This record gives sequence, structure tokens and C-alpha cells, in this order.
Amino acid sequence: MGLLLLLLFAVLSSSVVTADEGAFIGVNIGTALSDMPNPTQVVQLLKAQQIRHVRLYDADRAMLLALAKTGIRVTVSVPNNELLGVGQSNATAANWVARNVVAHYPATNITAIAVGSEILTVLPNAAPVLVSAMTYLHSALLASNLDKQIKVSTPLSSSIILDSFPPSQAFFNRSWDPVLVPMLKFLQQTGSYLMLNVYPYYDYMQSNNVIPLDYALFRPLPPNKEAVDSNTLLHYTNVFDAVIDAAYFAMAYLNITNVPIVVTESGWPSKGDVSEPGATIDNANTYNSNLIRHVLNNTGTPKHPGVAVSTYLYELYNEDLRPGSVSEKNWGLFDANGVPIYIMRLTGSGSVLANDTTNQTYCVARDGADQKMLQAALDWACGQGKVDCSAMLQGQPCYEPDTVAAHATYAFDTYYHENGMGPGTCDFNGVASITTTNPSHGTCLYAGSKNGTFINGTTVQSTNSTSGSSLGVNGGVFSSSLISGALVLLISLIFL
Repeated sequence: MGLLLLLLFAVLSSSVVTADEGAFIGVNIGTALSDMPNPTQVVQLLKAQQIRHVRLYDADRAMLLALAKTGIRVTVSVPNNELLGVGQSNATAANWVARNVVAHYPATNITAIAVGSEILTVLPNAAPVLVSAMTYLHSALLASNLDKQIKVSTPLSSSIILDSFPPSQAFFNRSWDPVLVPMLKFLQQTGSYLMLNVYPYYDYMQSNNVIPLDYALFRPLPPNKEAVDSNTLLHYTNVFDAVIDAAYFAMAYLNITNVPIVVTESGWPSKGDVSEPGATIDNANTYNSNLIRHVLNNTGTPKHPGVAVSTYLYELYNEDLRPGSVSEKNWGLFDANGVPIYIMRLTGSGSVLANDTTNQTYCVARDGADQKMLQAALDWACGQGKVDCSAMLQGQPCYEPDTVAAHATYAFDTYYHENGMGPGTCDFNGVASITTTNPSHGTCLYAGSKNGTFINGTTVQSTNSTSGSSLGVNGGVFSSSLISGALVLLISLIFL
């Protein structure tokens, strides 16, 4: 029986789907701050937020050293001002790889090189050397036996896609065919991916109210408000998916059908001037929270359902030194001190960006979770998990609402905090998820609420013990027969 219980615990606490098994959320790290945190501070924030993928706009040595031995996956960049040198000389490209990649790998987990940024639209005079730069860099990786581990691509602006709706009619700006055709063939031949910057904010702002705000923000739309591609009859509920599919169709127009897309930039500004009414904290929170859920749920797009569209959020910090409008300075998730610009409304995102800097996160029953699995996990938490569930007894503060989901949320959150909010402590075989929304209600205070939790109807201070010790073991709340039944159910699921 002891072995079976250990097995059950392992299943309950280790079912988090990691970013490596599907789509991931990363962040861009810009440095145009008047008080830029040092690399060590940046890495501390990344770790606290469980961010496992970052994109740098250069290959700063101090930053790469700080990222060493963290396991964080890093995309380094050839800055636009270095592109001509790399694209005109194989030797210069080889030296760039030796200095900025080989010198740091594998201690720093470099996984990609982004060659420039939006070259076709920002620095078109350099476009003729873009593919040669990519080719030279790949050759240098090949010579170092790193071509399989590190991919080479270049971020493109989605503005090079013309007639993007309906997506099935989209095509790339034909004037760039001499660059795009060999570039896409290079990506295909090297097993790389198309890097695309997708900004529904700009699509919304430039549409003169043709694009509804809800459609840009991933908000639910009634069926009659969804955009329908008349050629494919595919329904689109958000701008993001429509742009991604437009890129897929544009590649297919050039006979490229097997190059995946990674979104290297997407986000929403939290502040703007009077001419930017869409740039608000609420809209930024809504867009980024919904985007994270959309990506990590492996929803895919209408054209490619279930196909991962990994995305890097733009961006980690507000950059007060960026030129331009107010919104240009306010795309960040955090200020220079690591304080969140807003607390994201996240559920079902695992632990990525679910933690604010005060660690006010909660473990709740996942929406739509199977009731039998929820009951089994609840029984385990209040039994072998050693959670004191007496606050859920009739007449106690957390009895109402008397539902499996509500009681499971209380038990899950208590277990999560008693075990230091550690990895795997909020999963329970996939029926739990982390959120920043406090589920406390009335006099029922949850362990993560800082006000304490209830033990036998009395408010006491909660603890965040990493040893797994409980606030109190109540072996009588749930019958041993229920626990045994749950054990049989879950173990049977393991071996089915």
C-alpha cells in the first residue's frame, strides 16, 4: 500500500505539461531603461516568474553569463547595425558565432539566432545580404556541430503580408520575393521556423473601428460576430489567429508548407496618450492574459488546430528611453524594480507569469475538470496530502458553496502553500491550475491571501513550509473508504 500511495502522489504532483512538450510563452528583454536592472537582477525576475524562454536583442556577454546554468532557453540576436558585416563576410559571421554562441554554449542554453529585426520594413537597404547572413551563421554553427541545437531565422513584421483577410487570400508583398523565397527555402532546409511579429494592437488602432476591440483582445464573440473566411469557411475569433493563418497561406502561395511559425513579438501597451485610447492597463492585461492562455492551451489556429504557436511577449520591462509616443514606452509587464505593471488574470497557465512579485498566487480547481477526478484529488489532499479540511465541514467558514469544485479549490490551495508553492504542487493529475485571482470569499480566507487560513473555524497565520508539513492533520473529515475509492480510481487510470 505504501508503494501505491507513493505512486499516486507522484502522478498527482508531476503532471505539469512543460513548455518543451508543446507551445511555450517567452519574453523579450529590451534594455532602453534609464535604470536598467543588472543581469543578475533580470535573471532573478525570470526565475521568480518561471520564464523559461527569452529573446535578447543582442548577445550581451554579461547577460549570457548571468543566464548560464539556469536552463533558460535563449534566442540571441544579430543587431541590425551588425547585419551588413555578418552578411558580407563568412569570416565575420564565423567570428560572431565563436564570440557570442560557442563561447557560452552549452552553459547558456542558446537555442536560436535571430538575424536582425524586421529588416525588410525597418532597414530595407540591408535586405540583399539578409539571406547570406543567415547562411553564413548556419555554416558556422555547422562547423561547430551546433546546427541541430541552434536554429537561425529572422523576425519579420506581419505588415509584409498583404490582403491578410480572408487569410486564404493572403500573400507576401511580391516585391520581397527575391529575399523571401530563398529565405523560406533556407528555413525549410535547415529545419528552422519563421519568426513573425504579430501586433493586433496596431491592427485595431489602424482599422478605424473596422476591427472590434473584443476581436483584437481574444474576448469571446457570439457566433454571428466571428469573422468567416468565405473560401475555407473557417471561423476566426481573434486577430492573432487570423494573422498567423494568413502567414501560413502566404507561405503556401510560395510552395512552402512545412515551416512552422514562432511569434517573436506580441503584446499590448498599458498606457498611451490621447490619440491612443486603446492603450490601457485593462486592455493590456486582457490581451496578454488571454494570449498566454491561448498559446499554452495548444489551441493552434483554425487552419492548423492543435499546432503550437509559441510566442514571446513584448516585453519584460517598460522602456522609458524608447523614442516615440507614450505607448512605445509602456509595453512592459514589469517596471525597472520588478514590480508588475498589472497582475495578470491567469488560470491554466501553469506557473509561467502566474506569480506576482509578492507571491500572491493561488491553486484552484481547473474549469471544466472531470468531477470524479476532482473528487479523487480532493480526497487525497484531505487524506494522504495531510491538508486540514475542517474549514469545509458544515457550519464552518468554507462549507459554502457546497460543491466539489469549491472544496477542491480550498484543499488544493492549502496544499500548494503548505508545500512552498513548489513545482508540481498545483496540478493534482491535471485538475488544478495556478491563478492570481484570490478565491477567498466572505469569511473563508485562503492560504495565499496573506490574512491567514481557517483551522477548525479559527483564523491563524498560514505558512509556506517547503518541508510539506501541514497546518494540521485531520484524518476524520473524509472517510477512509472514499480515499481508498479515489486511490483505486486513479491507479486504474494510470494503468489503462
